[in-house]
Amino acid sequence: AGVRRRRRGGCAVLMKGGREAARSNAALHAVVRAAVVAAAPDAAAAADLEHAVSLLPDRDAVARLLAACDAAASPLVDLVVPRGSNALVKHVQASTKVPVLGHADGVCHVYVDASADASKAVALCVDAKCDYPAACNAAETFLFHESTVASGLAKTVADALREAGVELAGSPAAVEAGLASAETTKPPRHEHGCLAARVEVVSGVTEAVAFVNAHSSGHTDLVVAEDSAAAETFLRTVDSADIFHNASTRFADGFRFGLGAELGIATGRIHARGPVGVDGFLTYKWLLRSSDVHRVADFAGDAPAKRRVRRADPASRREIAATPRPRTFLRR
Repeated sequence: AGVRRRRRGGCAVLMKGGREAARSNAALHAVVRAAVVAAAPDAAAAADLEHAVSLLPDRDAVARLLAACDAAASPLVDLVVPRGSNALVKHVQASTKVPVLGHADGVCHVYVDASADASKAVALCVDAKCDYPAACNAAETFLFHESTVASGLAKTVADALREAGVELAGSPAAVEAGLASAETTKPPRHEHGCLAARVEVVSGVTEAVAFVNAHSSGHTDLVVAEDSAAAETFLRTVDSADIFHNASTRFADGFRFGLGAELGIATGRIHARGPVGVDGFLTYKWLLRSSDVHRVADFAGDAPAKRRVRRADPASRREIAATPRPRTFLRR
């Protein structure tokens, strides 16, 4: 699907799959390459598309390519998209000057507000943690409003998580409230990637936001609340790519967002952010066509043309802005 989306965007792609699937990667590459060439409108286009989809054989080839990119006078590859472990992403980010679209870890939070509905809180917390614990959009830390401890809501949620097999560790306040079995030895920003999670007790949405912004990886964070003001505060002040209200963190996915295919996930603040589809892989070039001769001087000062010029209609501006500039991508 990723190759099909890149073809629609006019992009070339260099792929490197896992070595444990080397033969499968080669077979799939041959099929995709043949399909791309077969879709060409003429022989010249077919020749151009012959190498539009390439397969790198091993990590050494990737390393040589990135080194060549760093040494080249003009870009050989516009973007690297590493998909894999935390160690892989960090290694790629540290070993090249080529822009990297990705995220190293997924430390996602769930804040259960004082106004949270009990049944919603249980369902959302269990789904966010247990649907696929190893996923980057699985919850790793649960923050409970202090009033939910007194009301028993926090204990209800914690018991549901334990029943689902989740091992809970947390702050002294969480242990004292019976929400965690032991004090945590992990740092606040830690991706468990399994049926284990951190539990904290906070004074309210302001403290919850501060905790999330200090320790989140910027991937996905969730507020469970019926109080719209509290929910809106969380949504507007948490600095993450995806922030949800009463919806599981597991919805942070390109396919579920309607992107057709998720080509990457980004937690940075420039260009694409969150799940990334084909639109996030495109930049623009501006095309200006004149039916006559247009000079800036004709529209400057008191020039008569200045009084006649009108803004282009919005539809035309959108059409110009939507012209993609093809790029070359390395996906690992």
